[in-house]
Amino acid sequence: MQQYLELVDSALSGGTYKPNRTGVDTISSFSEHYEVDIKDGYPLLTTKQMDGYRWNSMLHEVCWYLSGEEHVRNLREETKIWDAWADEEGRLDTAYGRFWRRYPVPDEGVQLAGESWPDDGQQWVTVEETDDGESRRVFDQLQYVVDTLSDSPNSRRLVVNAWHPANAAVSTLPPCHYTFVFNVQGDRLNCHLTQRSGDIALGVPFNIAAYALLTKVVAQQTGFESGTFAHTVVDAHVYCGRGDRGEWYDDNLEALQSRLAEADDREDYLSVKEWLESEAPPEAEGDERLDHVPGLLEQLSRDPLERPTLEVADASIDDLTYEDVSLQGYESHEGIQFSVAE
Repeated sequence: MQQYLELVDSALSGGTYKPNRTGVDTISSFSEHYEVDIKDGYPLLTTKQMDGYRWNSMLHEVCWYLSGEEHVRNLREETKIWDAWADEEGRLDTAYGRFWRRYPVPDEGVQLAGESWPDDGQQWVTVEETDDGESRRVFDQLQYVVDTLSDSPNSRRLVVNAWHPANAAVSTLPPCHYTFVFNVQGDRLNCHLTQRSGDIALGVPFNIAAYALLTKVVAQQTGFESGTFAHTVVDAHVYCGRGDRGEWYDDNLEALQSRLAEADDREDYLSVKEWLESEAPPEAEGDERLDHVPGLLEQLSRDPLERPTLEVADASIDDLTYEDVSLQGYESHEGIQFSVAE
């Protein structure tokens, strides 16, 4: 997907050196944006391999989001993607689907003066029982969107929010892709995702695939054609290593960006990669592939292949399963390994 390669090039060419909470340094760019038309094919990256276990992980993760669960006991049977942030019982203090499908509604006694909230009989509100026998009210944001698309498709309030400020202040990992908005233009359903923080090498390819799939599912359920997926990443970053390897970029980022500015064709990116690997200190033992820059330069040297197609059974957001989704005609370049900065 050319839009992804342009995102990579923009972040590397215009970003700044920026340490962060993980201890693995980054090249960080502010407010990167791209758009991709889903009617031109499903935007699963082809400049690296994304099928196999990667596809399996993404698809099971989307189904997990739609379930509204806040624990990973079912998800970890298929992928370990969230295990690092779960507690001993497999619960996450932040889980996307939990807020998509079960956003907390304050009880009447704790509402602030002047606030308006739905009552228990409202169609998107559920009263559920907690583990300690207490009851709480939750709001199904995604079902609200689906129902509103059916009744008032021109609404500009088709927002799903996974950000709870008080939770985010103490969470082990607050939502990265924290809000998305659906918008109808003609017979096409479009989706705009806003992401506060995006790991360009590992996270963003999953985000593209997941939200393009979600857009198709919601479009089918509400009678629309899949339209454009738009994505804004506030802190779009490339991890560049730890210790001496990461600090090398602080001293040599200008030289790297000068070489990138002179890259006129795809083979030039391989030359930049060769220069980098000859000049930068080696990654320490155990830190291999925490520097994502060489792998992304490799991708920039590759021509995107034709996009695959995605077939989704006629399933609702409540019923979608792994078996309902079929990826067809996918071909890609060889896989590239990146290590996760936790």
